[in-house]
Amino acid sequence: MVDQKRLILAISISIVILFLFEIFWNQPIREAERARQAELEEIARIEAERMAAEAPGAAPSLAAPAPGMGPAAAPPSVPASLRVRIETPEIEGSINLAGAVIDDVSLRRFGVTPDPNSDRVRLFTPRGLPEAYFAQFGWAAAGGDVVVPGPDTIWQTSANVLTPGRPITLSWDNGQGQRFEIILAIDDHFLFTVEQRVINGGAGTVAVNPWARVRREYTPQTGGFFISHEGLAGVFDGRLTEQTYDDARKEAQNRGGISFQHEGRGGWAGFSDKYWLGALIPDQTQTTTFTWRVITEGAQPRYQIDFLAGDKVIGPGLSTSSRNYLFAGAKEVAVIDRVAAQLNVPGFDKAIDWGWFYFLTRPFFAALHWLHELTGNYGVAILIFTLFLKILFFPLANKSYRSMSKMKLLAPQMQELKERYKDDPTKMQQEMMALYKREKVNPVSGCLPILLQIPVFFALYKVLFVTIEMRHAPFFGWIQDLSAPDPTNIFNLFGLIPFDPTVIPIIGPFLHLGIWPLFMGVTMYLQQKLNPAPPDPIQQKVFMLMPFIFTFMLASFPAGLVIYWSWNNILSIAQQWLIMRRMAAQAPQPAKT
Repeated sequence: MVDQKRLILAISISIVILFLFEIFWNQPIREAERARQAELEEIARIEAERMAAEAPGAAPSLAAPAPGMGPAAAPPSVPASLRVRIETPEIEGSINLAGAVIDDVSLRRFGVTPDPNSDRVRLFTPRGLPEAYFAQFGWAAAGGDVVVPGPDTIWQTSANVLTPGRPITLSWDNGQGQRFEIILAIDDHFLFTVEQRVINGGAGTVAVNPWARVRREYTPQTGGFFISHEGLAGVFDGRLTEQTYDDARKEAQNRGGISFQHEGRGGWAGFSDKYWLGALIPDQTQTTTFTWRVITEGAQPRYQIDFLAGDKVIGPGLSTSSRNYLFAGAKEVAVIDRVAAQLNVPGFDKAIDWGWFYFLTRPFFAALHWLHELTGNYGVAILIFTLFLKILFFPLANKSYRSMSKMKLLAPQMQELKERYKDDPTKMQQEMMALYKREKVNPVSGCLPILLQIPVFFALYKVLFVTIEMRHAPFFGWIQDLSAPDPTNIFNLFGLIPFDPTVIPIIGPFLHLGIWPLFMGVTMYLQQKLNPAPPDPIQQKVFMLMPFIFTFMLASFPAGLVIYWSWNNILSIAQQWLIMRRMAAQAPQPAKT
């Protein structure tokens, strides 16, 4: 009886925790996101009106200080002639020649919504606009009287368009005999190759330190989910280091604006969003000092990841160069793996948050991706993959279901023992255990299928949640994004009533219940009816509530996961039904009188 009370208490506490988590965590996040979207729409409207009022050809500009320094005053808008266009199959945007800043990058293949006509995802944005986010490469003076390019330096360009296979050279002469060049190349995807060259035509020796940085001048709205890291990330000496934006601010307060620093050879670091990445990759053979900074002056915190290379000493008539890289784009698995292999970057695949179940999530993704290549639909791939898992675990599940079937056949005898020894619980337990032993039944074996599903469930959840390949991947009918919850809702009659019940305070988050979660709940209920009922009436009532609870819990989960769970239930029902039917046929029949 004590164990039963503990079980019921544990379930009740879990439900209360989920309820409070939904109210005090998920709901404020959703409300903040709605407010942020409304604010961005208003800012975009004002900005569009301002741009329309300006002279044709004007463009916003960026003034960027050297690593670790505060913001410089933004210069007036520069003409379009001071921008170099970026045109690739994956990227469209531009480079600001005032400071040589890569600050305008949009991703051609990725829309904000599943609608093909929706706005493209914009990764980098110039300073002065909402959500400013950019990358920059330059030099710091390391010795001598050398004058290095500054944040307002106007660079000359060898071409007006940067395309794959056609690099451009940005150049600047300091008037003292030194010529600085930034040779930019881009591949067919999201990788910029940046060669920083200094030619010393002066009479004396000079020394410089190449540097690079990625800077984010706002705190992005993150999902707040523990399952996926969003924030500052990097791999140094083979070890992954991560900081959320909150953690970075806290660390920087105690360390003079620096939240993390590492000196060593190779590695990478950048800002990791759920699906996007802006990361610096230095020459893996050189020693660099990576620094993560938080600048709190101004209206909101600004975050910067930069690296500083060692001294480059250049004698008269000589030159020096260093080659580094910038990744600015989508975290597609094949692209990330290709960059890691091409540049020999250890741990670059960790830019995708595969999590603790890496040994499952990577193979699961590979299998789903391969099935998608065959079928053209990730939803169908999930169905086939689930069937494959069922076949793989069939021997264990079969043993479990056979034991459960025996338990159900023994139900009359168990009920008889309960009635015979209802006044002697100890004796009843002894007789029950003797019955189990005599009939070779394990009463806890029915938990085996559930235990097997737990790591599979979390690994598949991870794949659906963090891989961009699942983003906006359609199934059939109304499911146009397997990574998002089922958009239908029974509480507004699946859209027939023009009303969004999820905006109701406190209870709103629980008033989202789509068709697939409902179907999942029904299949879970049917599967439970095939299982032997717990001997205790209270336990029976608690377990009867589980399909109802899980239906509401999974309503906000990705549709692909709910489809997996539903299909898995159907396969389990079919398997259990066949085994139980066979067991019933093999059971000894009562003698006819």
